[in-house]
Amino acid sequence: MDRVHIYLIGAAWVVGVALLAGLAAHVTRRFTEKEGRAENNESAGQVFTIVGGLHAVLIAFVLIGLFDSVGAARDTSYQEANSLVATVWAGDELPAETGARIRELAMSYTHQVINTEWSQMSSGAPVNTAGWNTIIEMQKTISDTKTTSLWEDGRKAEASNQLLSVYDNRQQRLNDATSGVSAVIWFALVIGSLLSLGLPLLFGGPKVRAHIVIVSTMAATLAVLLFAIYQLQNPFAGGASIGPDAFRSALGRLQ
Repeated sequence: MDRVHIYLIGAAWVVGVALLAGLAAHVTRRFTEKEGRAENNESAGQVFTIVGGLHAVLIAFVLIGLFDSVGAARDTSYQEANSLVATVWAGDELPAETGARIRELAMSYTHQVINTEWSQMSSGAPVNTAGWNTIIEMQKTISDTKTTSLWEDGRKAEASNQLLSVYDNRQQRLNDATSGVSAVIWFALVIGSLLSLGLPLLFGGPKVRAHIVIVSTMAATLAVLLFAIYQLQNPFAGGASIGPDAFRSALGRLQ
């Protein structure tokens, strides 16, 4: 999904929620016996301060956590790709047959990540085991290599260490793709938003239009924040949409 499409969907959600909230405010004011209901302002305002404050803190924590997760996921992808290239470079110092095999497997792994795994992560589907199998084969190739000098021993150890970094960062990347926002947090976000939006309906005042504008603005703000959380919960899809740029760059260096 491109960014323009995401913005259009977000705008539609915000406008739709604002209109529904404004309609709810209008209906509530129309069918109440006392116009204005100013006597509710003090008690409803105290409750709104508590509920709205707690909800704002929850939204802030969730958004900050998601922003940090997106940045960390991008860094992890580059660390994985860079470690893969470093593995190949260390393998180039081993016997020619071993180095060529490591490079072949590394390029195969890169193609798997770009062409298959990234779309699976974006859609939330389980990632297949082809990448793991390629890493295992690379490790076997390195461990089975017969060295003839201290220099080759060092390069063999370096290749193994860099491949371990690939393994660790790959696992973290897959974890990032499936972490998301838990159902409990979503429950708290939705209920908190409904409560925060429902309390202003109890407020009173002499001007109906001002009340409708206030409620609609509150609803639009909550809709924007919830939409942002939804778009950021998967770093590899939606509004965040981290691409496989790190692996494309690595593939260029390997070729």
